[in-house]
Amino acid sequence: MKRNGIYRIAELAKVSIGTVDRALHGRSGIREATRKKVLRIAHQLAYSPNPAARALSVGHATLSIGVCIPRENHLYYDQMRAGILDESNRASTVRVELVHKPVPTLGIDEKKQMMALLKRGVKGIITTPGSPEVVGPLIDVAEEAGVRVVCITTDAPQSRRSSIVAVDPELSGRLAAELMAKLVPPASKAAVVTGMLNTEEHRLKASGFCAGFCSDCSGGQVVAVLEAHESEEESYHKTCELLQREPDLRGIYVCTVNCLPVCRALKEHNLAEAVALITTDLFPQMVLQLREGTIRASIYQNPYLQGQLAMRILLDHFVSRTPIPASTSIGPAVILRSNVHLFREGQENMSAQPSAPGNH
Repeated sequence: MKRNGIYRIAELAKVSIGTVDRALHGRSGIREATRKKVLRIAHQLAYSPNPAARALSVGHATLSIGVCIPRENHLYYDQMRAGILDESNRASTVRVELVHKPVPTLGIDEKKQMMALLKRGVKGIITTPGSPEVVGPLIDVAEEAGVRVVCITTDAPQSRRSSIVAVDPELSGRLAAELMAKLVPPASKAAVVTGMLNTEEHRLKASGFCAGFCSDCSGGQVVAVLEAHESEEESYHKTCELLQREPDLRGIYVCTVNCLPVCRALKEHNLAEAVALITTDLFPQMVLQLREGTIRASIYQNPYLQGQLAMRILLDHFVSRTPIPASTSIGPAVILRSNVHLFREGQENMSAQPSAPGNH
């Protein structure tokens, strides 16, 4: 993503945003050589502080940003919240107020929480639309009122939202399918465990996997797409029923973070070695499953970076008047047993044990 204004100056000068602000506004606390360097780069970029940014930076206003993302699955969304918070804390030239109005899970209480944010008078909103048909009209109302909305992970594509920050879900599904085709024999049967097919991200991952697997695995077929609605219990029971119904199943793709119930079902049926399991993202309880081989691979969406970029887009826009990009795409990564330690979540509580069948 292209970065302009004080963020770009800070990058080029290799200093903090606060140092740039002090140099531009003639405040003390920095070396004269640093001040001259910052001013020279600002001149080269033809940058001059705008009045709105100046008002914010000297404390005459507070920038309120609403955050409407789920509490569950917290193992995924906690990382996203951390990215949003860390980025807001780095914005030393503005006072940022984060107004949290979480929903219990995708698709639940979205209308209520979005309306609460609009009543609070926030300037921007970061949200994960679980039900686009519900959230979309509210996004349009917000944008009409000048409130900039950035969708994150999931999308409301028919709305007038300002931006979307996400991993391409169809690409994630196709990547999982290509991996699966390399792990199972030709003419294998596979299945998908997803959340809700009315959620754009879940639907596109499932369709991408189905199309990709039938193409990449000679004679392969997807025998089921199970909606588990982000429920640990539902995911576990539907997986058990699937394994009993399809005794020659060779692969399962879990396209949400709710994978531990599937791991439990495979182990209880003594099929962890026979059925290749590809999951989504990473949290500490998954590390052991990867090391043991129950999970063969996971498609990583980097929720921390998604939250960070969504917040950065709004800050750049309100502070530096940077145009908001229509979309910011993050490339999916593949997590294997050999590289799990390289990922942020894999470094947290590496010895964690899966204490329950699913997310907590």
